[in-house]
Amino acid sequence: MNKLKQKNKLKQRNMLKQISIFEHLSRLKQISVLKCLKSVSSHIVKFITFRVWFRGIYCLYAKRPVQKDKVLFVEVREPAVSDSFRLLYAKLKKQKKYCIHTHYLRSGFSGKIEYLRRCTAMLKDMSNAGYIFLNEGCNVIGSVPMRKETVLTQTWHACGAFKKFGFSTAELKYGETAEELKKYPYYGNTTYVTLSSSEIAWAYEEAMLLQDHKECMKATGVSRTDVFFQTKFLKHAREHFYECVPFAQSKKVILYAPTFRGHASDASSPDCLDILKLKQTFGNEYVLIFKHHPFVKHPPKIPADCTDFAKDVTNEMPIDELLCVSDICISDYSSLIFEYSLFERPMLFYAYDLEDYFDWRGFYYPYYDLAPGPVVRTNEEIIHYIQNIEHNFDRKCVRKFRERFMAACDGHATERILQLVFCNRSDHP
Repeated sequence: MNKLKQKNKLKQRNMLKQISIFEHLSRLKQISVLKCLKSVSSHIVKFITFRVWFRGIYCLYAKRPVQKDKVLFVEVREPAVSDSFRLLYAKLKKQKKYCIHTHYLRSGFSGKIEYLRRCTAMLKDMSNAGYIFLNEGCNVIGSVPMRKETVLTQTWHACGAFKKFGFSTAELKYGETAEELKKYPYYGNTTYVTLSSSEIAWAYEEAMLLQDHKECMKATGVSRTDVFFQTKFLKHAREHFYECVPFAQSKKVILYAPTFRGHASDASSPDCLDILKLKQTFGNEYVLIFKHHPFVKHPPKIPADCTDFAKDVTNEMPIDELLCVSDICISDYSSLIFEYSLFERPMLFYAYDLEDYFDWRGFYYPYYDLAPGPVVRTNEEIIHYIQNIEHNFDRKCVRKFRERFMAACDGHATERILQLVFCNRSDHP
């Protein structure tokens, strides 16, 4: 009897296990089906939005004649005219012969309905514009059948070619699929792309799928770098810095400006710098300034006992001003190193997660070959380099880097861009 009972119990257990496994498999199937339905639904919504609504709106309003003096500045994410446009915008405004419109799409920062509304308003306005300026990818503009009379200039928001972007990230963890990027192109309809040097044209052609339109690439220099050659701007940057960081008076400045990790929507910032140790070593001679990427919503906190040595000025000062006042720049994979090379000052590359970042996004040039300064992975290496900076700093290496990647940035880029865009057309106002 005991044996029979034991057999029955075993049977019951096995049956319960089978039921449990079956239920688990059923749940997995349900989750898989739901994911599939969500994916299909998302694709249908995107198709209707881009191929039906956006195209339909643009084509409807494009029946009007082109307004040759209408100039649109389109900010995809920023809430105001950014430094990529500031000089171009100001000079065109001063000429008083163009009708200048601005649009702030706030991609990633506004709700879906609000973003749709902003895109719709922008498409209506651009449908009869003579000129459009963009400073990053925009699949809303890239996916409409834009009329030939409109000139679209991509000024991009960075110099050089460091970490990959656009189509170069297709199939990487950071990017979308190649099929999706071709179906809804971020850089379609481009007339000109302004570059910091002809050296990097190949990278932008790849990223923007413009290999068959090499004539679009123009090494005019980057407008936003012109301020680095203006004495008035340099003086203002120094004054503003001391207003924001009064304890920096009579001290040298270490700028820590890392790029973000993850996607733009959930961006985070590195938190591996040993601020206390840096203070103990350099507190009498330096101040440490943090500038996090604008995508980062919750940056790491500075320890309370280090606030007389370190300060986060992300929301107080723009990066171009900080580059002017910094004596040393510590970064990782940020393109700001190209602008900073114009000052020919020391740079360190704190790349403690290099392998992970390479798998995530990738680079256009071999990282160690590109970096115009030491690549370090520990706080000890950072400290050692700064302690011996007079012997460690290789100015020739930075100058060579500058000449290669920033050759067209000489303080007159804005003039050349305006000449290229407006004066090469017989119908310009």
